[in-house]
Amino acid sequence: MKCFYYLTSTLENTRNIVDNLHNAGIDDWFIHVLSEDESGLKKHKIHTSNYLEQLDILRYGIMGAFTGLIIGIIAAISVNLTELFGPDIPDIAYYSIVVFFTLFGTWEGGFIGIATENKKIALFHDELKSGGYLILIYVKKVSGESVKKVMDNQHLNAELVAIDPNFYNPLTSLKRI
Repeated sequence: MKCFYYLTSTLENTRNIVDNLHNAGIDDWFIHVLSEDESGLKKHKIHTSNYLEQLDILRYGIMGAFTGLIIGIIAAISVNLTELFGPDIPDIAYYSIVVFFTLFGTWEGGFIGIATENKKIALFHDELKSGGYLILIYVKKVSGESVKKVMDNQHLNAELVAIDPNFYNPLTSLKRI
């Protein structure tokens, strides 16, 4: 599954694009729109994006989990080498230390991600702040050509700005076209 990123400048253009995509057989679950004008999108019943698309929760959560795992392993080795709690500590205690730090790192990373704009969406930050609309269209291999056909033939005012070859991998980067 791929994700096509289109930028358009008006709510009317966005509504027309969404209607034409619906007519082409693309369901609302595969069309997400980001904009500063959330009320206009709701008023026209246009499916908006979710927090996983807007914020970097997943990316920072994964990085936090990895960091916590490394710190947990180091802490467990340190406890073992120093015999901090005595020589006969059961193995479950070491596993618990690693799990605790991994979960703590995930939790902290998630908090950082909540406060951070999604890395992929940040590429279009200026356009969104100036009143633009970013349309994310998730397409299966089969429907990709029909989406491109609809967009290329009927919506010349919408600019294809990026194609994400991954369904959603928060660790990959996105490049503008």
